[in-house]
Amino acid sequence: MKISVPFDKRRADCLGKLDKSNIGFWDDKIKGLCEKINKRKEFYTTSSCAGRIVLLKQEDKKGENRFVFRTHDKISFEDLKKELSKIEKSKEKGREKGVIYFKQEACILHVACRDLGDAQDFLKKAKLSGWKKSGIMNIGERIMLELMSTEAIVFPIMDKGKILVSDGFLKLIVKEANKKLERSWEKIQNFERMI
Repeated sequence: MKISVPFDKRRADCLGKLDKSNIGFWDDKIKGLCEKINKRKEFYTTSSCAGRIVLLKQEDKKGENRFVFRTHDKISFEDLKKELSKIEKSKEKGREKGVIYFKQEACILHVACRDLGDAQDFLKKAKLSGWKKSGIMNIGERIMLELMSTEAIVFPIMDKGKILVSDGFLKLIVKEANKKLERSWEKIQNFERMI
């Protein structure tokens, strides 16, 4: 017989743990929203990201990827070229032989809810704030929401250590990725005001 852990116990356990994310702390741009949510007794956050720009190496094993570069801030064309140059140099040393992807990812937030009514109300506010790719992802041991905005770019940028696109294209991508990050951050602020 499976014993269900009460919501308040799971909430206290989760909020009492150290941050286990790859970066080890909340993104500053989403910290206020997370803190506001976690002050409410009917919710708690389990993971979050304010949006980021990454270079990702596709590994040989299915579904596995590795960060080559990651930032939660806007980037410049010069920043991107510098990171790509590092990858080119590591290729000369026999590393980074595969495909590297450029990804700009939107804000994302996972929130556990006390009951279905709380989840539905929270989800409605998220969608009104612009978090359009959001829904209830689990109803079982706990009710879990996945809240995500829509701003995203992904494409292969390097193969076998060689850049696949022109500098003109890279300048455009940097501009677009930064605009999309700003939009994600605005949606975080909108949601924080709404709740």
